Amino acid sequence: MGSDEQPSTSAIGDEVRGWVDAAAAVTTARHEIASAAATQSAALLARTAKAHRDNRYLWHVIPLRAEDQSLVQTMARASCVPAVHPDVQRELDRLTTEVAAATEDLRKVTGFGRLLLFGETRNKANQAAQFLADYRRWFLTSGIAEAIAQAKPVDDPRIRALTVRDVLTDSVGFKHQLPDHGQTARLEDSKTFAILPNATAVIRRAAAQESQLRKAAVDAGNIVRSKEADRMLADMSVERLREATRDKIRIGALTANGITTVLDVLANEEILEHFDGIGQTSATRIRAAARTLRQTTYDEMPMRIDIKNRTPEHTDFLRHLRAWDAARRATASSADMAIVEELAPVAAVIDNTVTHAIVIPTALSTVQDFRDAVQIVARAARGIAAAQDGATVGDPWEDFLTRPSDYFALLAELGFITEDDEKTHGDLPTEIVEAVRRFELKGDYLTASLRGYQSFAARFALVQRKVIIGDEMGLGKTVEAIAAIAHLRAKGEQNFLVVCPAAVVTNWVREVNAKSKLSAHRLHGPDRQWAARNWQRNGGVGVTTFETLRWLIDEVSMPTLGCVVIDEAHYIKNPDARRSKRTSHLINRCERAILLTGTPLENRLDEFRNLVGYLRPDLVLDANEFAPKKFRRQVAPAYLRRNQEDVLTELPDLVEVDEWVPMSPADVSAYRAAVEQRNFMAMRQAGMRQGRNSTKMQRLIEIVEEAEDNGRRVVVFSHFLDVLNDVARHMPGRVFGPLTGSVAANQRQVLVDDFSAAQKGAVLVAQIVAGGVGLNIQAASVVVICEPQLKPTTEWQAIARAHRMGQLESVQVHRLLSDEGVDQRVREILATKKSLFESFARESDLATSAPEAYDITEAELARTIIAAERERLLGGPAQVANGDNARVTQPAVSTGSDIGVRPVTPTPAAHTVANNQPKTASSGLSKSADQLSRSRARSDFSSSSSAASAHDSFDADGLAPYPVFDDRLAPISQTSPEQIMQNVVRIVAQEGPVTGWRVHQVYSACSAGSHTHEEFSRSLNRAISAAEKRGLIVSDNPLKRTGNKPRTFRLPTQSAANVRQLGPRTLDIVPPNEVRLLCDQVVGGKPLPDEEIFARIARKLKLEALSAVDRDAIVAACRLTANR
Repeated sequence: MGSDEQPSTSAIGDEVRGWVDAAAAVTTARHEIASAAATQSAALLARTAKAHRDNRYLWHVIPLRAEDQSLVQTMARASCVPAVHPDVQRELDRLTTEVAAATEDLRKVTGFGRLLLFGETRNKANQAAQFLADYRRWFLTSGIAEAIAQAKPVDDPRIRALTVRDVLTDSVGFKHQLPDHGQTARLEDSKTFAILPNATAVIRRAAAQESQLRKAAVDAGNIVRSKEADRMLADMSVERLREATRDKIRIGALTANGITTVLDVLANEEILEHFDGIGQTSATRIRAAARTLRQTTYDEMPMRIDIKNRTPEHTDFLRHLRAWDAARRATASSADMAIVEELAPVAAVIDNTVTHAIVIPTALSTVQDFRDAVQIVARAARGIAAAQDGATVGDPWEDFLTRPSDYFALLAELGFITEDDEKTHGDLPTEIVEAVRRFELKGDYLTASLRGYQSFAARFALVQRKVIIGDEMGLGKTVEAIAAIAHLRAKGEQNFLVVCPAAVVTNWVREVNAKSKLSAHRLHGPDRQWAARNWQRNGGVGVTTFETLRWLIDEVSMPTLGCVVIDEAHYIKNPDARRSKRTSHLINRCERAILLTGTPLENRLDEFRNLVGYLRPDLVLDANEFAPKKFRRQVAPAYLRRNQEDVLTELPDLVEVDEWVPMSPADVSAYRAAVEQRNFMAMRQAGMRQGRNSTKMQRLIEIVEEAEDNGRRVVVFSHFLDVLNDVARHMPGRVFGPLTGSVAANQRQVLVDDFSAAQKGAVLVAQIVAGGVGLNIQAASVVVICEPQLKPTTEWQAIARAHRMGQLESVQVHRLLSDEGVDQRVREILATKKSLFESFARESDLATSAPEAYDITEAELARTIIAAERERLLGGPAQVANGDNARVTQPAVSTGSDIGVRPVTPTPAAHTVANNQPKTASSGLSKSADQLSRSRARSDFSSSSSAASAHDSFDADGLAPYPVFDDRLAPISQTSPEQIMQNVVRIVAQEGPVTGWRVHQVYSACSAGSHTHEEFSRSLNRAISAAEKRGLIVSDNPLKRTGNKPRTFRLPTQSAANVRQLGPRTLDIVPPNEVRLLCDQVVGGKPLPDEEIFARIARKLKLEALSAVDRDAIVAACRLTANR
């Protein structure tokens, strides 16, 4: 057919019909894809879990699973369907409707069908033929065919590669269906939230179990009382039945039948009538009398826990008590429970098949808030799990011996120990007592169990707002104050402050952390500025000293305080003293204040008036010392005091207190000198030999003064004669001794007898071996041990001199311990020996005759501790003093590693930022780190005279030489991940504190081999992270930069920062805190221009000039100082 020839009508119809079919196929395909995508989108949106608070939504969370990959691909196909111009869409619609109908009409005039058409039908068919002919001509010239072909969906292979991780990409198209068009939506990996369902279940289950465990503990306690009552009845003669019935029962028939005790009667009560001589009436009377005696005995039976009589029912009771206590401590706070409930809808849709989730925050929150909320729930659940695990592991008797006061508090809370209400209330008037009783103490943030009298004191402080709690030492004034603070935290207060002597800062920090869910911040010492910022930002309990309070008031923007606690309040008895004025100003600023003192201040009325005046200037205090009752009535609104004998009805046999105190500057100087001289005995004495400049001596004087005020005598033990002589010179009151080995045996007893006959407040000082063996010193009810002894048996025997038969008072044992150095290390090393002994003693009667089973030799301790302390302070070899004078160079531990490390020169204390926590006796490192310590101790220093001289003194610039790690390391590509991690620890142990940049630099320089930069960095960063995760190293990030390289790494036992020479480093990779200390050093507290600071640092580091990068590093470090 020519080009101008018109095809037949039939051909036109077939051709157009083909176009119609194509249009229908395109339309159908597009519709099916769109419909499938809409269905999948709706299904996905239907999964949305909504976390809400107070009926307001916080987050919308959509869980995703691996099988949702097909869902994502389906939505992506719809999103990737070619767009169609409106004109083309109209033509598609026309083709599938009007044109399709015309083709059907045309079919009727073609073939045999045309012979059957007549009239209007034929006309309609002819019109269709004409329409299609015209439409064909237009269609062929319009380009619509190509547009329709382009509108056809195609199978894009990229869509098949999509996974659930691509759900929020623009190519999928789902994002725009979310609230706010998905602008704030984020895809979270399951590691962010996978723990949520289990954590929620653990917390909810714990809350439900607490009441069940309490009931189980009560039931177990009642079984103990029942068994104890039965034991008493087993010793109770049937004669008591006659007494109970006023001789109305004849007991001859009972004894004639072999029934001699009341317990025998109860065991046979159902068959009494069958015994000879006992009729129905007599049996009824006997039975009733026995039951009455049994009930009376049971009701009056006190709860006794005798460690020498460990019955099965007592063991079971202690186990139930421990489980209940763990549940109480582990129960989430009300704030945490609120978060659990907020996230409960999310937890309900999460299971182990969920791999990702879309998190869409509302205007009330952010995605980071969601992550933080999940972590809060996870931490609470981990705490609960840890507490529950701890409650099921080990012997409950050992836990009881470790913390008996906690157990007695539990007994009191369950009602097994009754307290005299009148004595619990002290001398308070009825109206105050009733107000305190009505007050409900919230314990959401308190983990300790309170005795009734402790709860009363906390409520008294809260009701009266500003008070003095003057309970006798040992009653728990600290936990009473913590309970009041915890209540205020539960009511919404954020910041609290404790002001105390420096000697008890460590104890306060430990007690707050142990007894509550609050954070304690040490606002004292070299890290006080960092701690203050953390306290301001995050809230919690700040702990500072009377001396540091001036800095806190002048230099820190003090947050609003919910309560201030003043411990050892007699420190501010003089209103004219500066610290008294500062403290008084602080008290006036706060709505609540608690003053704590164990001194019975009613004996010093003038001083007491001053303290009350700080709190309640409105109170009239005109009574004198001749009217004590009137004075107590006048101070009652602000003062509460109870004695041990008043409220401790069970009066614990032994109250042991570890008095952790910081070293004074004089102590630190003496201790460092002893370490440098490798003199172990001098190290042990350093904390007591500076007279009243020693913190231990200050604390000892306080203990003696308080003991005197409470009518107690004190015995002070030390291993060292020089320490005892110093103690004797500085103690207030009358001092007896020293009682040493050189005193004849008969004279020793005369000394003890004179001490026993002396007035209360007398002090006996005794060498612990001489005074701790063979003498009875029951007259002393306060025992002080000045330093940890090298053999546990020595301390036990010394304590037994006062804690023995004939002692009528509870015995208080105070161990004076420096919170870093040799005391901490001795305690930790001996703890292991002690636990071994306890296991040994439980299994063998020979234990008491085999002290070598649990004592440790002095030589072994000296070698271990000197090595560790020299490494911590100096980095030098472990030469120990053998006896008092002889020195022997020995390894810290006799083992071998060929790791070569240069010696680290000691750093002046003034240039060191110390850690807040007491230094531990062991770094907790892996085997490689232990070998590193040992290899240092055995390195041959004679080969390097320069190294030896550097070890003994600093360079003229006052900076310690930088200790360079230069061991050869295997290529990283040929080293296992474990060994890479150990190598990292070795580098940090030698050069730490050190930045990640320097770790990379050192490892690269010390290793060889073929590896790409990316492979090297990836492997090394993984090793650094693994070492930190295991606790082998710790890190700081003062500049808040991302990644490992800008962070500062060190061993847990290393100082946070040391000022050292630059060595092979450039200034930009020096730890920022080291640069900050260097800045502080060159500035000297004076305002200097930037250029002068730069010039001084350059001279200090012996640099010809500073680069721009160096200057930036200095500026960043100076900002750290400015922000502190």
